[in-house]
Amino acid sequence: MSGRDERAPASTACLACARRSWLLSELGGPLEYCARDRTRLLEVLALGDRELLKALAGRRAAELSALYADFHIGEPGSAQDVERICRHCAGYPHGLEGRYGPHMLQVLGGSQRLVELAGGPSVAILGSTAASDYGLASARSIARGLGASGVTVIAGLTDGIAAAAHTGALDANGASVAVMGGGLDVACPARRRSLYGRIRERGCAVSELPVGCRGRRWGQLASERIVVELARVTVLVEAEDTPAGLAGARLAQARGRTLAAIPGRICSPLSRGTNAMLMEGASLVRGARDVLELLGPLGGSGVAPATASTGLAGPASNPLAGLGSDPLAGLTTGLRATLERVGAGCDTPDRLARAGEDPAAVLLALTELELLGLVIRGDGGRYVPCEPLTGM
Repeated sequence: MSGRDERAPASTACLACARRSWLLSELGGPLEYCARDRTRLLEVLALGDRELLKALAGRRAAELSALYADFHIGEPGSAQDVERICRHCAGYPHGLEGRYGPHMLQVLGGSQRLVELAGGPSVAILGSTAASDYGLASARSIARGLGASGVTVIAGLTDGIAAAAHTGALDANGASVAVMGGGLDVACPARRRSLYGRIRERGCAVSELPVGCRGRRWGQLASERIVVELARVTVLVEAEDTPAGLAGARLAQARGRTLAAIPGRICSPLSRGTNAMLMEGASLVRGARDVLELLGPLGGSGVAPATASTGLAGPASNPLAGLGSDPLAGLTTGLRATLERVGAGCDTPDRLARAGEDPAAVLLALTELELLGLVIRGDGGRYVPCEPLTGM
C-alpha cells in the first residue's frame, strides 16, 4: 500500500495485527517476568512475532507456533461495541506507528471517534496513584480547562492523578481517552465503572490486549507508552523521584514529546519527581493556559474564555473557569483574601480563625469558594485551591 488513504477502513484490523494482540495475551506470564525491568519490557514488545515467540515461548514454543499458524480473526469478544483498529488502517494514530507502538488497539466508543480525537490536539496527564489533595486538584483543574478548550485528555484509568484528569475533562463536557492495561471488559476496577461509562460516552477506552486478557502488571506498564505516544504534550502532575514514578516522563523525553510538569511542595515526596523534571528542563506549567501555549496556536478549539457577569461559577456551570485573563476577577476582597490565605497554608477553618478572621465569616467564605469551584475539601478538613493563584 502506498499511502494511508489506501488502507483498510478505521473499523477493521488485519489478520497480522489481530494475531499479534492474541500472541501478547498468550505470553502474559513471560511478559510479567520482563516487567521487572521496564526497559527490557519495551525492548521485548518491539520484537517481531517470530522473535517474540523465540524469546519467550519456552516450553510452549511448539504449541504456540501451531496456534499462531492457525490463528483466524473472530469477534472482538464479550464486551459490547468493541471495534478494532490497526496500524494498517486509515487514520491509525501517527504517534503509535513507531517501533515501540502497539500493532492494534481494541476500542470502546468507536474507532472513528478515536481517529478524530487522536488527530486533534491532545495532552497526556501522568502522576501518582496515591496523589495528594494538591495533586488531585491540579489534575482536575488543568484537565477541565483543556477539555473546555477542545483538547483531548489522555490518561490511564488508575487511581489518583489519572482518574482526576478524566473527571476534570468530562466535567467540562470535553473528551478523554482511557488507555487500559488489560482487556476492555476486565481492566476497569469496580470503583471506576461510573467514570468508565462517562469516558465511553464522550471519548474512548482503548487497549492493545484482547477482550478477556487481564494484563496484570506488565499490561499496565506497557499501556504507559500508549498514553505518551498518543499525545502531543505530556504533563506530569505529581510523582516521586523514582524510576517507576518517572517512567512515563522519561518515555516522553525519549520519544521527543514535549514534557511539562507542575511544581510542587519541596517537602512533599510526591513532588520530588516533578521538581526533578523541572530542573532537567521540563516546561513549568501552572494551569491549563500554560499547557495550551505549549500546544501552540492550533492547540485549542479557539473558544473564548467565559466572562460571565457574576465573575465565576462552579465547574459544572462554567467549565472554562481558570482560563480567563483573571479567573478571580469576580471575587470580593474578602473572598480573595481568604483564598490567598488558604494557598499560603492557612488551609483549615481553625488556622484561618487563628490568623485573625471571624470564625463565622471563615466558614461562610470557605463555603462560597467551594461552591465557586475554587477550593476543594481534602483530608483532615483541609482546603486546597483548585486554580493557580496568579495575579493576586
